[in-house]
Amino acid sequence: MTTSTQPLSAPNTDAFIGVVVAVRGAVVDIECTNSCLPKVGHGLFIQHLIENRDTKIVAEVQAHIDLNIVRAIALQPTMGLSRGSKVRSDYSPITMPVGDAVLGRLLDVTGAIRDGGPALPKDTQRQAIHRPPPSLSEQSESSTLFSTGIKALDLLTPLALGGKTAMFGGAGVGKTVLVMELINSMIKGYDGVAVFAGVGERSREGHEMLLEMRESGVLDRTVLLYGQMNEPPGARWRTPLSALSIAEYFRDQREQNVLLLMDNVFRFVQAGAEVSSLLGRLPSKVGYQPTLASEVGEFQERIVSVGNAAVTAVEAVYVPADDFTDPAVTTIASHVDSMVVLSRSMAADGMYPAINPIASSSVLLNAASVGERHAHIGNAVRSSIEHYQELRDVIALLGVEELSSKERKTVERARRLQRFLTQPFTVTEGFTGLPGRSVSISDTLDGCQAILDGECDTWQESSLYMIGALDEARAKETRLKETTQV
Repeated sequence: MTTSTQPLSAPNTDAFIGVVVAVRGAVVDIECTNSCLPKVGHGLFIQHLIENRDTKIVAEVQAHIDLNIVRAIALQPTMGLSRGSKVRSDYSPITMPVGDAVLGRLLDVTGAIRDGGPALPKDTQRQAIHRPPPSLSEQSESSTLFSTGIKALDLLTPLALGGKTAMFGGAGVGKTVLVMELINSMIKGYDGVAVFAGVGERSREGHEMLLEMRESGVLDRTVLLYGQMNEPPGARWRTPLSALSIAEYFRDQREQNVLLLMDNVFRFVQAGAEVSSLLGRLPSKVGYQPTLASEVGEFQERIVSVGNAAVTAVEAVYVPADDFTDPAVTTIASHVDSMVVLSRSMAADGMYPAINPIASSSVLLNAASVGERHAHIGNAVRSSIEHYQELRDVIALLGVEELSSKERKTVERARRLQRFLTQPFTVTEGFTGLPGRSVSISDTLDGCQAILDGECDTWQESSLYMIGALDEARAKETRLKETTQV
């Protein structure tokens, strides 16, 4: 008997390959009756009967157990799934619908419509969620600044068209609000398409996002994609890749700029740890998966610009227990251009957005990228606030009167700078009663320069709190003086 060494060719598309032999939560073992096993990363479709209705559970191959059995992770609930269920495969990775048909729609990780609207046209093009990143020779670099209208961001952590920005913060410091404000303020003046990936989001947050986008009129150029909290870890694990496949289509095929927003990337890492545990892998540092670096790297390296089209990413990252040395946080941070660190103490003081000017950073805050004036003012603001932070303990113990006149002036200006960098958001109008403000970079620089030069030394600090440009503070100060005189 001779054994053939010729490679096996894959059978027909969507062919029957075997049956389910074991179900352990989201882990499903399939015995393949066909001699050609699907590869790791290929999609499987498990026939499942729920309330006398035929449904399909989408799964992804994660391991080959032996010559006949593959182990897969289900991306949908497996409740009620039994051994003997038939499994089919098209011997390719899971695909997502792409193109104009998905604009204005809300999808799940498999591309199914979840907004209650009509089904997508049958001829909608689809694209695999697993793709290699473009080669270095294909990638392009852009130094064009991406104005957000948010003073603290534009001044201290400038974003680049085609760059990657991560917003780090613990629970309740304003990451989601900041991402929603970016969507609201950027898409209206943004020439391109936006893709929002909600990783591990609550159903309430998804409904709120959909309604707000409909009301603001930006939904027709946006794709919403959710992997919810109550879904299996496989769904949350693959949601960012599904969103990336849509973004890559508009970048490569349509040559359009894409704004990719993700909330929350930490839950992508968390879902990967759950999948790793379900597959029986030994955990690494702090219980994370041993493949943490490679999983984050494969995902982040696909967020690049090609030719004249850029993918600009803004990623919210939860920091567990406010520990910035957490392996997941440090791994994600190594891939981004701009780090926006949100401070719990600033949020407690009402300084919204609670962006920490000292811990936040951007590779673009230099004269070559943003210009001499912007770099100088940005560094001067950071230096002033940092000096104030160093003196806070002294002030708390001895009082501000014990400082020298020079240090007292530095403290007063730093406090005014902190208040000037606060800003009312459009998405929080219902809570604050203040209309949202969008401020140009030039107005932000003019306002900070005026405070640093001492033009506002005699103003009340409250005049600079929760305003837009400095002209608004000037008018507010005039009203306060008139009220005091009366």
